[in-house]
Amino acid sequence: MTMVFGIPIQAFLGQLLVGLINGSFYAMLSLGLAIIFGLLRIINFAHGAQYMLGAFVGYLFLSVTGLGFWPSLILAPLVVGLLGALVERVALRRLYDLDPLYGLLFTFGLALVIEGTFRYYYGASGQPYAPPAALAGGTNLGFMFLPNYRGFIVAASLIVCIATWALIEKTRLGATLRAATENPSLVRAFGINVPFLLTLTYGIGSGLAGLAGILAAPVYQVSPLMGSNIIIVVFAVVVIGGMGSIGGAIATGYLLGLCEGLTKVFYPEASNIVVFVIMAIVLLIRPAGLFGRTA
Repeated sequence: MTMVFGIPIQAFLGQLLVGLINGSFYAMLSLGLAIIFGLLRIINFAHGAQYMLGAFVGYLFLSVTGLGFWPSLILAPLVVGLLGALVERVALRRLYDLDPLYGLLFTFGLALVIEGTFRYYYGASGQPYAPPAALAGGTNLGFMFLPNYRGFIVAASLIVCIATWALIEKTRLGATLRAATENPSLVRAFGINVPFLLTLTYGIGSGLAGLAGILAAPVYQVSPLMGSNIIIVVFAVVVIGGMGSIGGAIATGYLLGLCEGLTKVFYPEASNIVVFVIMAIVLLIRPAGLFGRTA
């Protein structure tokens, strides 16, 4: 049997796969957080609740309306994004000129309301959510057995993250979004609807959280606690990558997922804290984060 560092290669690669899957969710969630903070300067503590909401919207589509997995995968992020846009228009836009603490407190309270509502109706236990029949089973790669749905998660996450990065960094729309947040008066002078762009930005960030949630549902089950269980780690990922750095959020999400997987191989007891240890070290050496801009 082939060994890696004294460990069977199947076990080693299996843990790396688990880390890569976790990293895929970290990357999508931290990407949404980075977009919202980088463009709106809002610390969106409701992001974990929006992740959970995406899973529950998909679950309700599947169980109540009978929609299949694929239509739910498209509709759930749209619903969460529209709800996020509504929150921005009704409440968040009133807080832009205030201390960022107000935005954090509002989104934290919103997260508690959303989580509490779903806990009231569904309890704390998870609801099963089956993957699509087309992705059932797995593929024998020779050195390991790859579950098809988990491979799909990694591929889908990469496509979404790269496409979103390209949209924000490489297109005219992305340039307009950045300009609207940095100098709204100048952008208004060109006849551009700045409030709509801010709403669109928060909606995109919320939709990314919803997409991550419905993708995670078949892996972790649908639970009101799934957002609160992951959001602290995701905030640590964003801090390590650099607050507001979109590329940094993506790269750091995958890297830290792999670090978690490797830690489970060599020192499982530390796997739950390794991200926070790395965060402390990075902040001591580079307070702006690995990819953040220094003042």
